[in-house]
This record gives sequence, C-alpha cells and structure tokens, in this order.
Amino acid sequence: MTSMPLKISRAGALAAAWGIAGFFILLGNAIFHLAIISLEAMQYELSPLQWLILFLNVIFMAYSEGYKGFQKNYAPRLAARAKYLAQRGSLVERIFAPLFCMTFFNATKKRLVISYVLLLMILIFIFVFKIIPQPWRGILDAGVVVGLVWGLGSTLWYCFIAFSRSDYAIDPEVSS
Repeated sequence: MTSMPLKISRAGALAAAWGIAGFFILLGNAIFHLAIISLEAMQYELSPLQWLILFLNVIFMAYSEGYKGFQKNYAPRLAARAKYLAQRGSLVERIFAPLFCMTFFNATKKRLVISYVLLLMILIFIFVFKIIPQPWRGILDAGVVVGLVWGLGSTLWYCFIAFSRSDYAIDPEVSS
C-alpha cells in the first residue's frame, strides 16, 4: 500500500504540533510528579501484601488505562484530530489545538459527554488520592504512571502512523 503525501500548510503543521505537544506536556508533567510520589513509596518497607497490590495495580492500570484506554481508544482519535487540524482546522481549533485534540470542543455530543465525564472522574481521583497516606498513595500512583507512559508511547505511535499514511481511517469525531 503506497501513501500519498499529505497536503498540509505551515499553519496546519504548527497547529498539529501544538496540539500534540500540549498533550505531551500535560501528560509528561503528570508522569513526572506522580513518579516522584511513587518512588517515595519505595522508601518504605513494603509488606508482602503491599508488594502484591503494587504488582496487581501496575498490571491492571497497564491493561485498563494504557492498553484499553489509550492505545485502543484515545491515542488513535487524538492523532486523527491532530491530522484534521493539519489539513483543515479552523483558526479557533488551531489556536486551542491541545484542547481540540483532547476532544474538549467541536466533537460529537457523545464524545464531548465522554470527555467531560472522564475529566471529572480524573479530578475526583486526584483529590481522593491526595488524602491517601504513603506508601498506599505511591502504590496506586505507580499504576497510573505506567498507564500514562503507555499512553504517551501509543499516542506517539499513532501520530506517526496518522502523519505518515494518507489512508489513516480513524474518525476524528468532529461535529459538523
């Protein structure tokens, strides 16, 4: 299968790069801060039960957040929306490219509801996790770090695929 070159303007390329970079900055910041908390938990002498929960949590989050959430769902769509921006995004979509790529506006009604409910759930988890004492907080955050790192990797991969192939067929779910 041969790929045809994409028709992307300089403004479109900058908007797509801004959308992807904004997402990477947001997740990278979260990974950095949560990794510090997770590493602090390793300073404690963990019981066998805590080690078991750490192991199971990392496996669970790798699968549910990393694989199912990011790789199979979020990353392909973010890449599709970045490609959409590069090819034909409006001025507002391009200025607010990270928010557009993360489906916080100009998406189907269903996708908007999912995005904002997911954001609310994440915020609730953040507030709840802040009151959990160490080493339990670090044990839980370790799984989140693994899921987010998986998410960054899969997003990078799908962005590469989206911009290297003309037949990238993932729906960006842009409202008409």
